[in-house]
Amino acid sequence: MKKLVLLILIITSSCGITQSRSSGIVNQAYLSFAASDKRNYSEGVEVIMDDKTRFNAEVFNNRDKIKHVRVYGISTGKHEIAVMFKGKVLYEKTIFISSQQTKKIILP
Repeated sequence: MKKLVLLILIITSSCGITQSRSSGIVNQAYLSFAASDKRNYSEGVEVIMDDKTRFNAEVFNNRDKIKHVRVYGISTGKHEIAVMFKGKVLYEKTIFISSQQTKKIILP
């Protein structure tokens, strides 16, 4: 009887709990801003999204091999983007951006 109880205790105590977790792609997209010479925009630019959201953005030099570029997270879908510098509109366009996509806006 003791052996049977001991065997049952060993079998039930050796069972572990398996946990699984699944996650999808985060529903977020990104914008970055580039120019041939970022010194022209040393103060940054103002970004207006959908006539509601306004934020200031940093501009980087438009080169292929830049490792650390500041990106700005936005929701996915269709957006009207306007980029202004000292009251002048530099870029104005309606874009569609999907999940995990980064849109690089190149300024004059």
